[in-house]
Amino acid sequence: MKDVSGRTALLRATVVVVANGGLRALTYRAVAAEAGVSHGLVRHHFGTRDQLIAEAMDLAIDESLRESNMLESGVTAADFAAGIETLAERESSIQSFQYELLLEARRRPELQPFAERHYQAYLSAISRQLSRLGVEDPGLAELIWFALDAIVFKQLVFPGDVTRVLQRLRALIEDAADR
Repeated sequence: MKDVSGRTALLRATVVVVANGGLRALTYRAVAAEAGVSHGLVRHHFGTRDQLIAEAMDLAIDESLRESNMLESGVTAADFAAGIETLAERESSIQSFQYELLLEARRRPELQPFAERHYQAYLSAISRQLSRLGVEDPGLAELIWFALDAIVFKQLVFPGDVTRVLQRLRALIEDAADR
Protein backbone atom coordinates (compact mmCIF):
# COMPACT_ATOMS: atom_id res chain seq x y z
CA MET A 1 0.00 0.00 0.00
CA LYS A 2 1.32 3.45 -0.92
CA ASP A 3 1.70 6.16 1.69
CA VAL A 4 -0.89 8.63 0.42
CA SER A 5 0.03 11.39 2.84
CA GLY A 6 3.74 11.01 1.99
CA ARG A 7 2.98 11.13 -1.73
CA THR A 8 0.78 14.16 -1.23
CA ALA A 9 3.55 15.94 0.68
CA LEU A 10 5.95 15.22 -2.18
CA LEU A 11 3.42 16.46 -4.73
CA ARG A 12 2.88 19.65 -2.76
CA ALA A 13 6.65 20.09 -2.56
CA THR A 14 6.78 19.65 -6.36
CA VAL A 15 4.19 22.38 -6.77
CA VAL A 16 6.23 24.75 -4.58
CA VAL A 17 9.52 23.98 -6.37
CA VAL A 18 8.02 24.61 -9.81
CA ALA A 19 6.04 27.66 -8.68
CA ASN A 20 9.20 29.23 -7.26
CA GLY A 21 11.77 28.20 -9.84
CA GLY A 22 9.99 27.02 -12.95
CA LEU A 23 10.00 23.55 -14.41
CA ARG A 24 13.75 23.71 -14.97
CA ALA A 25 14.23 23.81 -11.19
CA LEU A 26 12.34 20.53 -10.76
CA THR A 27 14.72 17.81 -9.62
CA TYR A 28 14.27 14.95 -7.21
CA ARG A 29 16.75 16.68 -4.91
CA ALA A 30 14.82 19.98 -4.98
CA VAL A 31 11.53 18.23 -4.20
CA ALA A 32 13.16 16.18 -1.47
CA ALA A 33 14.71 19.29 0.10
CA GLU A 34 11.35 21.09 0.04
CA ALA A 35 9.61 18.07 1.59
CA GLY A 36 12.43 17.33 4.04
CA VAL A 37 13.08 13.78 2.81
CA SER A 38 15.78 11.96 0.85
CA HIS A 39 15.76 12.29 -2.92
CA GLY A 40 15.60 8.49 -3.22
CA LEU A 41 12.15 8.60 -1.67
CA VAL A 42 10.90 10.90 -4.45
CA ARG A 43 12.27 8.53 -7.10
CA HIS A 44 10.77 5.56 -5.23
CA HIS A 45 7.26 7.07 -5.18
CA PHE A 46 7.17 8.41 -8.73
CA GLY A 47 9.83 6.68 -10.81
CA THR A 48 10.04 9.31 -13.49
CA ARG A 49 10.01 13.07 -13.57
CA ASP A 50 7.06 12.96 -15.99
CA GLN A 51 5.06 10.84 -13.53
CA LEU A 52 5.86 13.35 -10.79
CA ILE A 53 4.73 16.22 -13.03
CA ALA A 54 1.54 14.40 -14.06
CA GLU A 55 0.50 13.64 -10.50
CA ALA A 56 1.42 17.13 -9.28
CA MET A 57 -0.72 18.64 -12.06
CA ASP A 58 -3.63 16.42 -11.06
CA LEU A 59 -3.21 17.46 -7.43
CA ALA A 60 -3.03 21.15 -8.37
CA ILE A 61 -6.14 20.99 -10.53
CA ASP A 62 -8.13 18.96 -8.01
CA GLU A 63 -7.21 21.19 -5.06
CA SER A 64 -7.88 24.34 -7.03
CA LEU A 65 -11.29 23.14 -8.20
CA ARG A 66 -12.21 21.84 -4.76
CA GLU A 67 -11.25 25.10 -3.01
CA SER A 68 -13.38 27.07 -5.46
CA ASN A 69 -16.54 24.91 -5.06
CA MET A 70 -16.29 23.85 -8.71
CA LEU A 71 -16.75 20.20 -7.80
CA GLU A 72 -19.69 20.71 -5.44
CA SER A 73 -23.20 19.77 -6.44
CA GLY A 74 -26.20 21.83 -5.41
CA VAL A 75 -24.49 25.20 -5.64
CA THR A 76 -26.44 28.33 -6.44
CA ALA A 77 -25.43 30.81 -9.12
CA ALA A 78 -24.08 33.03 -6.33
CA ASP A 79 -22.02 30.14 -4.90
CA PHE A 80 -20.64 29.33 -8.34
CA ALA A 81 -19.72 32.97 -8.96
CA ALA A 82 -18.11 33.17 -5.51
CA GLY A 83 -16.00 30.12 -6.38
CA ILE A 84 -14.84 31.81 -9.56
CA GLU A 85 -13.94 34.89 -7.53
CA THR A 86 -11.97 32.70 -5.11
CA LEU A 87 -9.89 31.31 -7.96
CA ALA A 88 -9.30 34.75 -9.43
CA GLU A 89 -8.31 36.45 -6.19
CA ARG A 90 -6.09 33.78 -4.71
CA GLU A 91 -2.35 34.09 -5.15
CA SER A 92 -1.00 30.62 -4.74
CA SER A 93 1.74 28.28 -5.69
CA ILE A 94 -0.91 25.97 -7.17
CA GLN A 95 -1.84 28.56 -9.79
CA SER A 96 1.80 29.46 -10.45
CA PHE A 97 2.70 25.79 -10.85
CA GLN A 98 -0.02 25.29 -13.44
CA TYR A 99 1.02 28.30 -15.50
CA GLU A 100 4.69 27.33 -15.35
CA LEU A 101 3.75 23.94 -16.75
CA LEU A 102 1.52 25.46 -19.43
CA LEU A 103 4.27 27.79 -20.60
CA GLU A 104 6.82 24.98 -20.67
CA ALA A 105 4.38 22.85 -22.69
CA ARG A 106 4.69 25.44 -25.44
CA ARG A 107 8.37 24.56 -25.76
CA ARG A 108 8.15 20.84 -24.96
CA PRO A 109 5.51 18.89 -26.89
CA GLU A 110 5.67 15.97 -24.44
CA LEU A 111 4.05 18.26 -21.87
CA GLN A 112 1.09 19.09 -24.11
CA PRO A 113 -1.13 16.39 -22.54
CA PHE A 114 -0.71 18.09 -19.15
CA ALA A 115 -1.76 21.41 -20.64
CA GLU A 116 -4.77 19.76 -22.25
CA ARG A 117 -5.71 18.14 -18.92
CA HIS A 118 -5.55 21.56 -17.26
CA TYR A 119 -7.83 23.27 -19.77
CA GLN A 120 -10.29 20.39 -20.03
CA ALA A 121 -10.60 19.98 -16.25
CA TYR A 122 -11.51 23.62 -15.68
CA LEU A 123 -13.78 23.87 -18.72
CA SER A 124 -15.58 20.66 -17.74
CA ALA A 125 -16.04 21.86 -14.15
CA ILE A 126 -17.46 25.18 -15.33
CA SER A 127 -19.72 23.43 -17.85
CA ARG A 128 -21.00 21.02 -15.18
CA GLN A 129 -21.77 23.84 -12.77
CA LEU A 130 -23.60 25.82 -15.44
CA SER A 131 -25.55 22.70 -16.38
CA ARG A 132 -26.54 22.20 -12.73
CA LEU A 133 -27.87 25.76 -12.84
CA GLY A 134 -29.89 24.91 -15.95
CA VAL A 135 -27.55 26.70 -18.35
CA GLU A 136 -26.65 24.56 -21.36
CA ASP A 137 -24.41 26.93 -23.29
CA PRO A 138 -20.93 25.62 -24.22
CA GLY A 139 -19.97 29.04 -25.58
CA LEU A 140 -20.75 30.69 -22.25
CA ALA A 141 -18.74 28.04 -20.40
CA GLU A 142 -15.75 28.75 -22.64
CA LEU A 143 -16.18 32.50 -22.22
CA ILE A 144 -16.24 32.17 -18.42
CA TRP A 145 -13.23 29.84 -18.48
CA PHE A 146 -11.19 32.09 -20.77
CA ALA A 147 -12.06 35.15 -18.70
CA LEU A 148 -11.19 33.36 -15.47
CA ASP A 149 -7.94 32.03 -16.91
CA ALA A 150 -6.91 35.51 -18.00
CA ILE A 151 -7.85 37.04 -14.64
CA VAL A 152 -5.91 34.43 -12.67
CA PHE A 153 -2.85 34.82 -14.89
CA LYS A 154 -3.04 38.59 -14.60
CA GLN A 155 -3.27 38.35 -10.82
CA LEU A 156 -0.17 36.15 -10.69
CA VAL A 157 1.87 38.45 -12.90
CA PHE A 158 0.50 41.84 -11.89
CA PRO A 159 -1.76 41.70 -8.84
CA GLY A 160 -4.39 44.38 -8.65
CA ASP A 161 -8.01 45.13 -8.12
CA VAL A 162 -10.19 42.95 -10.33
CA THR A 163 -13.40 43.61 -8.41
CA ARG A 164 -15.17 45.30 -11.33
CA VAL A 165 -14.50 42.50 -13.81
CA LEU A 166 -15.39 39.83 -11.24
CA GLN A 167 -18.66 41.62 -10.51
CA ARG A 168 -19.42 41.61 -14.23
CA LEU A 169 -18.58 37.92 -14.48
CA ARG A 170 -20.83 37.24 -11.46
CA ALA A 171 -23.68 39.17 -13.10
CA LEU A 172 -23.20 37.21 -16.32
CA ILE A 173 -23.44 33.88 -14.45
CA GLU A 174 -26.46 34.96 -12.41
CA ASP A 175 -28.24 36.35 -15.48
CA ALA A 176 -27.68 33.11 -17.39
CA ALA A 177 -28.97 31.05 -14.46
CA ASP A 178 -32.10 33.24 -14.14
CA ARG A 179 -33.17 32.70 -17.74
